Amino acid sequence: MNTVELTWEDVLARIEYVKKKYKITNSKKIYGVPKNGMIIAGFFGCKIVHNPEEADFIVDDIIDSGKTKKRFKKLFPKKKFIKLFEKDKKNKWINFPYEKNTKQDHEDLIVRLLQVIGEDPTREGLLDTPRRYIEAFREFLSPPEFNMTTFDVENTDEMIVQLDIPFYSFCEHHILPFFGKGYIAYVPNKKIVGLSKLARSLETFSRRLQNQERITNQVAQFLQDSLEPQGVAVVLKARHMCMEMRGVKTSDTNTITSKLLGSFKKDERTRAEFLNLIGNHRNLV
Repeated sequence: MNTVELTWEDVLARIEYVKKKYKITNSKKIYGVPKNGMIIAGFFGCKIVHNPEEADFIVDDIIDSGKTKKRFKKLFPKKKFIKLFEKDKKNKWINFPYEKNTKQDHEDLIVRLLQVIGEDPTREGLLDTPRRYIEAFREFLSPPEFNMTTFDVENTDEMIVQLDIPFYSFCEHHILPFFGKGYIAYVPNKKIVGLSKLARSLETFSRRLQNQERITNQVAQFLQDSLEPQGVAVVLKARHMCMEMRGVKTSDTNTITSKLLGSFKKDERTRAEFLNLIGNHRNLV
């Protein structure tokens, strides 16, 4: 069987051809057939809808057996069904660039991103950027595994607090950094954990595409489930580059989130003790 290897340039050129042929403007609504049609639809520049009934056009990347087209034409007879490519009579197999999964393909995606934002990926400073970018993200998104080693103790019901734990994460909405410090406390219930594990817990949940509220909740719940303490408290204070570098562009603005479980939520004195400790500690700096 003959195989045709398409590049991103081939796909994008075909999309431009199809848009002109069917007079598709950016004001039109488009539905991408799952799953590869959804990828293609994103490059048309139209408004993407998730219900074919709302679409002006239905798009797929290729017509193979023709069954998908027949099914959609039967369900939505008034909708225009558009395909980018169609297998020819010689039974050629077409490989799309987004179906590949090699190191070079990953780097090609970053090259394309650089082109989209108006950069020249062939200039000296950017020649090795795709490789470095991918390696950096892989490193960041792969926190080291750790064992939540606990120790049995008796007659220990005093609060254990760890302050100024640094953490770094990426906003899932803009993939821009946010970073700050964490303040974690728990009241043991016959079980304690090594102090480094509190920091490890925060690191593990931070090194993902995240939002601050979710990290706060996940760390608190993880410690509650692992230690079964009388209570857990987690406070995070962070600066968000999606606010400082873009949008409202507010500098030195901090966002504080908290999650209180068990005695920290039910007992006013326990909660006050924790908040006084972190409040008096460098004024949460």
